[in-house]
Amino acid sequence: MTLSPTLPAEAPGRRPGRGAARGPATAAARTARRRALLNWVAVHSLAVAAGLFFLLPFVFAFLTSVMSDNQALTTDYWPTSWNWGNYGKVWNTPGFLTWWRNTLLYAGLGTVLTIVSSLPVAYALAKFRFRGRNLALMAVIAMMMLPPQVTVIPMYLFWAKQMGLSGSLWPLIIPMAFGDAFSIFLLRQFLMTIPKEYIEAARIDGCGDLRTLLRVVLPMAKPAIAAVALFQFFYCWNDYFGPQIYASSNHDAWTLSYGLESFKSAHHTNWNLTMAATLLVMAPVIVLFFFAQKAFIEGVTLTGVKG
Repeated sequence: MTLSPTLPAEAPGRRPGRGAARGPATAAARTARRRALLNWVAVHSLAVAAGLFFLLPFVFAFLTSVMSDNQALTTDYWPTSWNWGNYGKVWNTPGFLTWWRNTLLYAGLGTVLTIVSSLPVAYALAKFRFRGRNLALMAVIAMMMLPPQVTVIPMYLFWAKQMGLSGSLWPLIIPMAFGDAFSIFLLRQFLMTIPKEYIEAARIDGCGDLRTLLRVVLPMAKPAIAAVALFQFFYCWNDYFGPQIYASSNHDAWTLSYGLESFKSAHHTNWNLTMAATLLVMAPVIVLFFFAQKAFIEGVTLTGVKG
């Protein structure tokens, strides 16, 4: 009787060679996860640092705006007492509501006139074929490169001396009814991306050029129009140079940007009131951008698709 050799029993649930094969794979997976975690921390650390870089000035302005007169601009950066009444003092400053009304008139009416006057020109440059089209486009680009300081003297002599409109904002608003070079170029770049088949189909259906622009092109160009409108609104809202030239002699025609400078001069030691006024001036444009940022970013992105 021969006895067969007995083999050592295997542990249940374990196969020969599996542990040796799984070890390197597990180590590689852990290394990959660790590397992905480090990349995530590095990217988000840069984002947090950039966010703090842009956010800290607003935090400093806000904390200063609720400080007392004696604490403002000292080494004590946290308010010892929260003086919310500073905003009420600023709001009740004589002329502050007038500056608000003038700024809304200047920014709102200027934005509407810019869109109404620039869109037909951009549509013609993008979709019409006529002699001198490239020359007209080059003229628009040249106007974009021309600094406004070059034309300020002849424009002032015309509007203030010849037309007698000094001491008002109309010399700044009326020229926007004749188009803006940057707005024309931006709208033209977007309209170039609209397929010509849509326009040809509208013309086959009997639409004229104006009706095609209003019924076909305008709904498709809403992102670009939103971007141009925000650009123009922000420019008018923050404009200091124009009101200083034309409206400085009339306090009733001042805007927020120019009035804020005089407010700081009147309260040169009250930096808490100055910061409160600054935040009240910035608040509307910040809120407007947050509500319209999707259309703004889409319009700016799509305007560079085709040149």
